Amino acid sequence: MQAITVRDRHAGLAGMSLTDMPYPHAAENDVIVRVHAAGFTPGELDWPATWTDRAGRDRTPSVPGHELSGVVVELGYGTTGLSVGQRVFGLADWARDGALAEYTAVEARNLAPLPADIDHTVAAALPISGLTAWQGLFDHGRLTTGQTVLIHGAAGGVGSIAVQLAREAGARVIGTGRARDRDRALALGVDTFIDLQADKLEDAGEADVVFDVIGGDILDRSAALVRAGGTLVTIVMPPTVQPKDGRAVFFVVEPDRARLADLATRLRDGRLKPVVGAVRPLAEAPAAFAPGKRTPGKTIIRVTQD
Repeated sequence: MQAITVRDRHAGLAGMSLTDMPYPHAAENDVIVRVHAAGFTPGELDWPATWTDRAGRDRTPSVPGHELSGVVVELGYGTTGLSVGQRVFGLADWARDGALAEYTAVEARNLAPLPADIDHTVAAALPISGLTAWQGLFDHGRLTTGQTVLIHGAAGGVGSIAVQLAREAGARVIGTGRARDRDRALALGVDTFIDLQADKLEDAGEADVVFDVIGGDILDRSAALVRAGGTLVTIVMPPTVQPKDGRAVFFVVEPDRARLADLATRLRDGRLKPVVGAVRPLAEAPAAFAPGKRTPGKTIIRVTQD
């Protein structure tokens, strides 16, 4: 099969290429998925799990990309809950080969059934952003109706989903971003938009939950915006500045089949719309990783035509 692989940690993007790889093995409780569409995170080449397995052993050449949508073609021993021919979407394990390949092995529990009327390219944009947004807002932030949430990067992949979920939950939403993000963020449902380049962040006022996807100085300054009893949630790094009378939480998204199914239902009902940007073929995946002009939406790699 063909896959995008990386072999040399020091080579960076220059070491990423389209290569022939062996067909994957389905271990116990795995399924083999024929990948139709895949998503990736630009910073994956900096993740230790891209290069080593859970025991710290080198696992190159490795396949990046951990969001996928496709069709089950094989079941591993003992696998239940899914069947051959079933459309699925979800997350590939961080420390195993990912989804930028024609076929990939995934733990069945990391996948959810995909309704027939949801396109694979849309589904592939949902797992990381959708689960991160939900877990950040509700599992860690404990956001409830009537509260105020400040969402950094409100027009981005995670932020745009978080805005929609928070609005549906009955929260007041303050969104941040750059000037060019204002119209998109307002269309998603933010009540107030803060331009991080022109406005003063502190003018946003206090929030019950601050959801950070930026880190650095923005994360540090956000601690002062947390209302007493509130929570600062970040996916970037452990906070170095704590809210005076609140909590600070750093987390890494976890697979959740039931929540993925719930997100798919919201998508079908029109209550949730992932922002899909460019859709590129597998051979162009290395170029898609390259830093360049910022474009709206999440870039999706089309691996197999429907």
